[in-house]
This record gives sequence, C-alpha cells and structure tokens, in this order.
Amino acid sequence: MKLADKKREVVDEDVLMLAGEHRSARNRIKLDYLQVSSGVGIRPVASVGLDIAGEKFEACATGNGPVDAAIRAIKKIISRQMLIKDFLIQAFDKGSNDVGKVHMTVECDGVNHNGFAANSDIIAASAEAFLDAVNKATTTINDKL
Repeated sequence: MKLADKKREVVDEDVLMLAGEHRSARNRIKLDYLQVSSGVGIRPVASVGLDIAGEKFEACATGNGPVDAAIRAIKKIISRQMLIKDFLIQAFDKGSNDVGKVHMTVECDGVNHNGFAANSDIIAASAEAFLDAVNKATTTINDKL
C-alpha cells in the first residue's frame, strides 16, 4: 500500500521490488534510517543509522555527492574495507516518481559480492544495494570461520 500511495500506477517491476524486501528482511545488517542533505553550493552530508543484529549504530559523513556521503557513513559503521567495483542505476519505467533499481558489485577481501535494491529514492536504493552486498560478504566471511 505504501508504494501505491507514492506512485499513481504499480507495475510488474514494482511487485518484484516488493518481493525483494522479504529477502532483505533476513539480513543481519539493516538500514534503520538515512538522511541526506545535498544541493548546489553545499557539501553533501549523510546521517545513517544501521541495525546490526539488533544493536543500533549511527554515523555521519560527507562526500562528493549524496550517494557517496551515504556509502561513506555506512563504511564508518561497518569498519570493513569494501570497494565498489560496479554501480548501475536503472529506472523501471519513465517518470520522476518511478522506482529505481540499483545493482552494485562490491569487493571485500578480494571477492566480489553483488548487491541489489529498488526504491523510489535512488539514494536509499544505492545505500540498500551496498548493504545487500555487505550482508553477502559478511555471510561468506562467517561461513569461512
């Protein structure tokens, strides 16, 4: 219902995005909140709150854009060397109120992990895709231990 309230029309791709929310609900690291301030003539800054296995963490960071600021704030919390190797934003449909999907490849300890997210806010989708990859990397690391 929330998505239908944001958009005039819900399409097949929107339903697929919502199905992905069920998968991400099992992630150990979850985005609790994201606040970004950006514009012309100001330095972008992001405040991020993460829930890591039930424990709350917060950080702020600046960046060369709102997505960069959000990712830098997340990196401050997770304290792990992660390198974004590939970053793709696509729109499901045309229009400014459309849902954007983000595919991201993140390298951790020499291994690539793919993250995916979709959201009507592309900055939030980018942060969620990064966290999807981080969760996959964390699962892989824990499996090796």
